[in-house]
Amino acid sequence: MTIRLGPQVCGTLDEAAKREWLVADGVGGYAMGTVAGLRTRRYHGLLAVAVDGPGSRNLGLAALDPVLVCGDARFRLATDEWGNGTVDPRGNELLVSFDLEDGVPRWRWQIGGILVEREIAMAHGSPIVGIVHRLLAADRPLRLELTPLCTWRSVHGERRANGAPRVEPADGGFVFELAYRVAGAGWIAGGAWYRDVRAREEAARGLGDREDLWAAGTFGADLEPGACHEVTAAAASYDGTLPAATEIVAAARTRAGRLLAGAAATDDADAQLVLAADQFAITTSGRPTAVAGYPWFGEWSRDLMTSYEGLYLATNRADEGREVLRTSAATVSEGMLANTADTGTLEYNTVDGTLWFVHAVGRHVSVTGDDGLGNELAPVLEQIVQCHLDGTRYGISVDPADGLLRQGAEGWALTWMDARVNGVPVTQRAGKPVEVNALWIRALDVAGERWSALRDRAAASFAARFVRTDGGGLLDVVDGPGGDDASVRPNQLLAVSLPGSPLSGDAAQAAVDVCRRSLLTPLGLRSLSPDDPRYQEHHRGTPAERDAAYHQGTVWPWLIGPYVDAARRAGVPVDGVLAGIEAHLGEWGLGSVSETADGAAPHAATGCPFQAWSVAEVLRVRRELHSSEG
Repeated sequence: MTIRLGPQVCGTLDEAAKREWLVADGVGGYAMGTVAGLRTRRYHGLLAVAVDGPGSRNLGLAALDPVLVCGDARFRLATDEWGNGTVDPRGNELLVSFDLEDGVPRWRWQIGGILVEREIAMAHGSPIVGIVHRLLAADRPLRLELTPLCTWRSVHGERRANGAPRVEPADGGFVFELAYRVAGAGWIAGGAWYRDVRAREEAARGLGDREDLWAAGTFGADLEPGACHEVTAAAASYDGTLPAATEIVAAARTRAGRLLAGAAATDDADAQLVLAADQFAITTSGRPTAVAGYPWFGEWSRDLMTSYEGLYLATNRADEGREVLRTSAATVSEGMLANTADTGTLEYNTVDGTLWFVHAVGRHVSVTGDDGLGNELAPVLEQIVQCHLDGTRYGISVDPADGLLRQGAEGWALTWMDARVNGVPVTQRAGKPVEVNALWIRALDVAGERWSALRDRAAASFAARFVRTDGGGLLDVVDGPGGDDASVRPNQLLAVSLPGSPLSGDAAQAAVDVCRRSLLTPLGLRSLSPDDPRYQEHHRGTPAERDAAYHQGTVWPWLIGPYVDAARRAGVPVDGVLAGIEAHLGEWGLGSVSETADGAAPHAATGCPFQAWSVAEVLRVRRELHSSEG
């Protein structure tokens, strides 16, 4: 699938700066920016390095600003914004096209009879990026000059000028602060601060939006039509000769072809989703895992397990997935799966992440027939069930009165609706949440025959306790501190969508119908009904404002997966339900699916532009639909 944008979008700054591209290195790092070339986020750059895993990234090479020199004329192709709001230069106005093909972004600028292009790719398995500029046509002699803009700081922060950074010469270029090396033809050392560079999206998010970048010098070459200039940047270790940028780009295209062949891609949208899924699957410290979202998330086990079937089984990467499940199982403690290693230590702070892990094991064994893994992990599943029966952290335990799972601890939000503002949960959902208990019943199914009586008891209690008597679907939480919670939320869909659902018939259809009427949008499902007084139309503003709206009406694309599964099981038509998300592949995070979107039309995308469980669930359910149609 080729995503292609023409001069009207590319040349309109507000449009081109909203569309972002991403290439990943397979070890947690990335290169990322906008179609316009404007760095709108502190996270944007050509070399973001996973220094100590994906939860600890540093930004290195921020940009490579190109200038075409034709006699006395200089055409600046970069697009930069400054602290006073000035955009200069405005190289996007010279763009004739942008396209994303085989996962490789490509820009083309045109100036009269001159046509020049740029391609960017990363070396899979290493923090190395290649940037190729190629002269396609020219009606006069010209020279290309490239200025590397450098920094070395956390992707979550900013850096200000404070003396000259340490820059040392190296073959064909330089080494910046012993962290990364940049090499290319025609290097001339320089050195000056570009002060007060602005990132407009950070301002919109209520965060610091200014920084200073070090212009280290200039790469340059006289070009003839067909000739190219190559720059390679690599994080330590970078001994020896760096790979040529053209080789990196060619290898990226070849690898994309292998991925699509291995996944047996069925059509253009399917192919694009397969490539998007690959961006999240990484190896770090010798183990396979997944990034939850770019550019600011690292590893989150709940997201990984929710995404598991789409990332690994739907793409025919079950061997890799098998190791994901094995290494994840090793983190189980007191019957709980570690949620994240982003902070450098294992954290145990979810009620549902563990249950998603059990579901993932069940789906792996069912889809692949890998009984060996099932037998290997059976003791871990046994431990999980027993610890939930006995009680574990945060009040997570089975209620002996009905066999349902309860949870809750002061100051904690343990379900996927886990936002907190100033340490106070927005949607704590203490008690017995509906999707947690659907997952609990599913876990008892997967754990084996020993637990069948408890499973049947929990399923009967579920139907008795969660089904609303007014035909309005399911309660969201029962037996909470304030009683039952009848909020209309999408969590109830999991009670219908999961294998071995405890619901059927009228109850299942009622749950789907209420979600379809109140929550379904072209980009996924709202997290709260617009009829609820707590509903918030937009997911915007400062971190506190965004967190307050995160699960109070904001749309989540990943929920389209449970919706489609539930609707099909309830006999509700799903024709055209994925059309909006398929169109979204060319709207924001190009070739991918966003984390969230506004609850109100036109449902502008928010959150991470590239989100693992959004891509995984769309890919999974889309493949299932196409398979059933075939």
